[in-house]
Amino acid sequence: MTDLADIRCYRATLDIKEGKTVLIAQISDIHAGVDNDNLQRLDRAHSWLDVLAPDALVVSGDLIDEGSEETYAAIAKRLDKLAYPVLVLPGNSDDRTLVRSCFGGSHHVEGVRGAAHFATRINGLRLIGIDASITGSPAGDVTSHLPWLKDALDEPGTDASLVFLHHHVVASGIPPIDAAICQGALELGRLLANHTRPPLALSSGHIHRPMAGMLAGIPAHVCGSVCPANPLWFGTSAAPPVNDPPMLMVHRLAGGALVSNHISI
Repeated sequence: MTDLADIRCYRATLDIKEGKTVLIAQISDIHAGVDNDNLQRLDRAHSWLDVLAPDALVVSGDLIDEGSEETYAAIAKRLDKLAYPVLVLPGNSDDRTLVRSCFGGSHHVEGVRGAAHFATRINGLRLIGIDASITGSPAGDVTSHLPWLKDALDEPGTDASLVFLHHHVVASGIPPIDAAICQGALELGRLLANHTRPPLALSSGHIHRPMAGMLAGIPAHVCGSVCPANPLWFGTSAAPPVNDPPMLMVHRLAGGALVSNHISI
């Protein structure tokens, strides 16, 4: 006798193969604080997303500049008004305890073995978030979380998945940013290269610039920031000017093909 859960998983896989479109939005690096206007920049992002009406939103870390419960509450109030699920990862500027208390409700964030990972299915697409942040450090380290990631990728169901982190896993070329890169990227690449169901893509934040690279043959995107952008500075004597507006991403899966879009708002 076929289990009902197997039927649901089979139908979810069929939805993707037969052309069901799934839209996953991503915003990153809000860095809201009392001395900046980044909450207003976040409101602009939400206004744009209201028109798109995505299936889900991933917030990939660095929500605030300092560990203020009031600022987290202001962001949570905005997320609670959205008509679609929201998944939150902490970043290096975040307080993991406050992230859990402010976003640990019905659809925001899960706590797993001390980290705030998430793994859920949205319209047949598996979304996996890895909290690789290190308390007291601007860098991240995914190494100890690889067994959890393997379990998440091994879970029966749809073959299609997206993996989100805060820290980038491919060097950007910007020296101070790469000093705080995600450690364990080599081991992560080995896991994904040898897995029978690798994710369609990885997507992170942290750099405050849109970028794209490859890790073990898998696209590794970087979402632009809601907060003001960093310059594209490769360690030369002068840094290029910065005029970037707030940015977000939209990952569109249709007919088994993924296209990831960078949006200026």
